[in-house]
Amino acid sequence: MLTVVEPEQLPVAQAKAGDAGAWDALFRRYQLPLYAYVRELVRNEQTALDIVQETFINATRHVGRLADNERFGSWLFSIAHQKVVQHWRRQPQRDRVVPAEEQTGLAEPESAEPNPSEQLIAREQEAELWAILEQLPPAHKAVLLLHYLEDFPLETIAEITATEPGTVKSRLHYARKSLRKLMEEKQP
Repeated sequence: MLTVVEPEQLPVAQAKAGDAGAWDALFRRYQLPLYAYVRELVRNEQTALDIVQETFINATRHVGRLADNERFGSWLFSIAHQKVVQHWRRQPQRDRVVPAEEQTGLAEPESAEPNPSEQLIAREQEAELWAILEQLPPAHKAVLLLHYLEDFPLETIAEITATEPGTVKSRLHYARKSLRKLMEEKQP
């Protein structure tokens, strides 16, 4: 059974002291959200796993630099974000759109008794949305995912992406506008 740990209960101070159990609790709390965020940015399962692993390795090495224990989550996401940016810089085709048939790992729709035709329509719509998201610049896609998928406020996204809140707000505005335009173009 998965235990939900409230942010104020996170054992960051114990992790700073080198407590392996504290690191295990932090890993369990953040591994899935980090993976989901990174996976949607890099669109590759193995690369996402590697980046999440590198993120936690960096976190264990540098946790002493974290001034505010309550900011551990945004600090961890900022490490992951920087790792993704480094990955993009190493990729010659980082702006390539991933065809829908190459996309895997899309979430299953939730329903007690799923209707097969509704499932198929939902999967097709989700695949179309992810294909459209892939057409956005990486910075725009990142703020959309952090804001809507991870539910971070603009100030936290600014910390994660190492930008000003105004820049995040602007990117979010233009990302929404671009997304809306791309979706309208997709409509018959």
